[in-house]
Amino acid sequence: MTIEWYPGHMRKAKQQIAEMIKNIDVVIEVLDARLPASSSNRVLAELRRNKPCIKVLNKSDLADPAVTKAWVRTFERQKGIRALPLSAKQNRQVAQLTRLCQALAPNRCKPGRSLRVMVVGIPNVGKSTLINTLAGKNMAKVGDKPAVTTCAQPIDLRNGLILSDTPGLLWPDMSDQTAAYRLASSGAIGTGAFDYTNVGLFAAEFMIQRYPEQLMARYGLTDPPDSPTALLEQVGRRLGRLAAGGAIDLHRAAEAFLRELRAGKIGRISFEEPDRRPEEAVTPPPVDAGDTPSDQP
Repeated sequence: MTIEWYPGHMRKAKQQIAEMIKNIDVVIEVLDARLPASSSNRVLAELRRNKPCIKVLNKSDLADPAVTKAWVRTFERQKGIRALPLSAKQNRQVAQLTRLCQALAPNRCKPGRSLRVMVVGIPNVGKSTLINTLAGKNMAKVGDKPAVTTCAQPIDLRNGLILSDTPGLLWPDMSDQTAAYRLASSGAIGTGAFDYTNVGLFAAEFMIQRYPEQLMARYGLTDPPDSPTALLEQVGRRLGRLAAGGAIDLHRAAEAFLRELRAGKIGRISFEEPDRRPEEAVTPPPVDAGDTPSDQP
């Protein structure tokens, strides 16, 4: 099925960001380190113009470390861009972000000249968790579902920095369905917008191609599965996702597989690499006219 997801409040968020960014010194874009390109906001590049930007590669503890290093090198070749991999829950790692903001705007962060920082990112990449860690307390609402933040709010960190939190912003054009399936695999898209079985098959095919050893270790396999369906059946059998009569419930197996993938239980993985050729990418399953978004928990 084709994934389409653009909650109505995000149109308002784009308008808010366009107006607020005029008075901002540094932009922090929070990305998912496992899929930095797919979780990078195309609209933001137009809105921020020449403002210094820090690409925070959050959830780096879940990403393939070698691939993350390649992404840092790629981003930092771009003018006005710095990249910082971290886990938003780790205070020591997040503290580096404050120093980097100060370095990018050395004339600010002085008495009477607060450093104005905007934090943006698509839903469920850890933006609110990052803000709470920076503030040292729960200033932004955090949830395990995307699109929790719905209105902008200024946050004074009492250290010369003032943050502007913004609603999760996802671009309206979901024409790149490979990116959409990666986002769904990572948990960034609301469950009502996709079919669990299709996304599970997409993620299974990717893992078979890219990280077969991790699959074999996690599920006790002697050989890599020969197809995405075979992998989900193995997962369903191992985790007890069975239907009446002992048959594998493929939907429940896909849901369990995605949950393990997102939590890092299969290992540290990255869905995309900066120099990987397009023809090497896993493509989404073909659209079936019978598919609907009803295949959800």
